[in-house]
Amino acid sequence: MSFSSQHYVRDIFLHPLIKDEKKMTPVKMRLDNASNIYPAALTKRYASIFRMSVTLTETINLNILQQALDTTVKRIPLFSYTLKNGAFWWYLKKLDKSPYLSKYTKNQDKRGFKFHGGFLFKVSADDNRIVLDVFHALADGRGGQTFLLTLAAEYLRIRYELKNIEYTDLVLDPFEKPKKSEIEDGFTHFIGKKGALESNELAYHIPGRKIYFSELNRERYILNAAKTKSVCKEYNCTVTELLTASMVSALQQVYVHDKRKHKKTALKVSVPVDLRQLFPEKTLRNYSSYVNLGVNVNNGLFSFKEILTLISAQKRFMAQPSELEKKIAANVSLENNFAISAIPLFIKRPIIDLICRIKGDRYCSQTLSNLGNIALPEAIKPYVSEMDFVLGRQRGTTGAAAAVGYNGNIYINFTRNIAESSFEEYFCEQLRELGIEPINLSETRSLKLQQA
Repeated sequence: MSFSSQHYVRDIFLHPLIKDEKKMTPVKMRLDNASNIYPAALTKRYASIFRMSVTLTETINLNILQQALDTTVKRIPLFSYTLKNGAFWWYLKKLDKSPYLSKYTKNQDKRGFKFHGGFLFKVSADDNRIVLDVFHALADGRGGQTFLLTLAAEYLRIRYELKNIEYTDLVLDPFEKPKKSEIEDGFTHFIGKKGALESNELAYHIPGRKIYFSELNRERYILNAAKTKSVCKEYNCTVTELLTASMVSALQQVYVHDKRKHKKTALKVSVPVDLRQLFPEKTLRNYSSYVNLGVNVNNGLFSFKEILTLISAQKRFMAQPSELEKKIAANVSLENNFAISAIPLFIKRPIIDLICRIKGDRYCSQTLSNLGNIALPEAIKPYVSEMDFVLGRQRGTTGAAAAVGYNGNIYINFTRNIAESSFEEYFCEQLRELGIEPINLSETRSLKLQQA
């Protein structure tokens, strides 16, 4: 099938972009390639929700926050869409109303979407924290982060009558017109390119007593950024590589103490890769891939230095544009295949879910998502004390880690659906051996997954 034929099939069988001439934003948009898994895998027990928050120096004025939310949604219209079932694929449909502030809950809503009025996100306030929950089908970490920081900046501008805020790619000018590039599907640029699916080995999964599906254990740590970067300089690695290697080292310790027979020997951490750093796209939708990094202990154990060396080499090879392009192109090609496209959605959904269970969830032991260090405009910096990033309940693995850096600290949240905390303990032990002292801000606690 030719490139032009693929586009023709896409336009007939899948939802075309229907433009609202007045607002110049699409009324309907098909989900991007990375998003189709999230509605397919959505269940009562699992929803791919991530949470971000910004902690301010003073208690939040809810009226001003609502005003800021109204402005931010107009500036970032992507967050005005809801999820719909089409005949052949899911799609996003623009809502003709504004979102309102939600009641704060301790953890992400497990339903995944339609928090209120059909919106795929919700904003709430907890004393001096602005909290954003996002269904992953709408946006990735970069998109969610841009929305939250733009919202926080607009709130601070109004409340403190700030002038001359220097807006950035992460903190958008609320009075600037939305850009078409911000809602484009970046994966369409991979259509017609040669792809190849990667081969992976089944990964080791941490054993443990599963807790009730409406609960989630969470532990929050702070690392000194300067000390962490000093260690990274010593080992010639990035912060993400150091944290990944520490997680693999912790997995190895759990593996050693695991008394089960016939254990899988691949210890893998799945690390998302922001494609905007490699390909020239400005979209705020999902535009990420991933790499599975780790070791295989079939022939023996590894020292931490060996693990880190292997992790760094793997990441630098696998995260090259040429390598990622092959993997992405293969996935896009499958999605746009005529035979697959023509399958009705009610048949396609369980198939996609099954494939992801077989091909995705089984190839990593844990997940690490690191947003990196956040630099805010100087005008709003004095009013922001902390930032946070939390991943919700994982379906195929026992847990995940999410990290973000701000104001000299690195904040790391571990979430897990088992009672045992040995993995986090081994992780902290490894950091201490490197001279990095993790500060536990919240002892292990079980959080109820609230119904909004």
